[in-house]
Amino acid sequence: MSTKMMMGTLCFGLMLWGCTSQSVAEEDVAKTQSTIEKPVTITAEQWGSDPLPIPEDRKHTPKFITIHHAGVDWKAGNDPYEKIRNLQSWGKKTVEDGGKDWPDLPYHFLISPDGRIFEGRPIEYEPETNTNYDVHGHIGVQIWGNFQSQRISPSQVDSVVHLTAWLSQEYGVEDASIGGHRDVAKDTSCPGADFYRYLEDGQFLGWVNQVRDGESPTIDLGEPLEGGPTEMIPLPE
Repeated sequence: MSTKMMMGTLCFGLMLWGCTSQSVAEEDVAKTQSTIEKPVTITAEQWGSDPLPIPEDRKHTPKFITIHHAGVDWKAGNDPYEKIRNLQSWGKKTVEDGGKDWPDLPYHFLISPDGRIFEGRPIEYEPETNTNYDVHGHIGVQIWGNFQSQRISPSQVDSVVHLTAWLSQEYGVEDASIGGHRDVAKDTSCPGADFYRYLEDGQFLGWVNQVRDGESPTIDLGEPLEGGPTEMIPLPE
């Protein structure tokens, strides 16, 4: 082969390598800069929210994502629209009337067993709690069900994974600031053993990071915990 031909082959090879390297780099940048779309939600207006005014001094800057369970068994035939309206109505009652004196729902998002995400109190206001921790800066996400006695549904896990990925992108919440209620309040088992296991072993953040990378995670909930709930939460009709 002539020197001229060898040089031409070498140049072509270098150009090909350069193009390949550039495309790989561009793919990595695109992954890093991928924008997560907000999951489909049922807005407060759509489910018929009727809040009281929230004082301006309750406004906050979100820094944490804190996940809860309802702590009450979800029963077959329950209607999430009815459940969310009843929760808001009960919370608005005065303590003397058996309520909580809350102006609105205690959580910013609530997730039904079929994975539907309901919007709760406006995110610019701090949530409420029945336990002892400073709620300022916390985004409250409640998953309906009692995961001490029921297994969480795959649809609920998928929704809370995608919601967490989007919220962490929108508000710059770091992985270390994503956790369960029991991580910030020591007097509770919330969000229940059957969900907390995925926070504790790192699977949950693994799924969240896959969504951030533009991937669709395969969520396998595995076998029931030893001594834990075995019955799957029933889906709404």
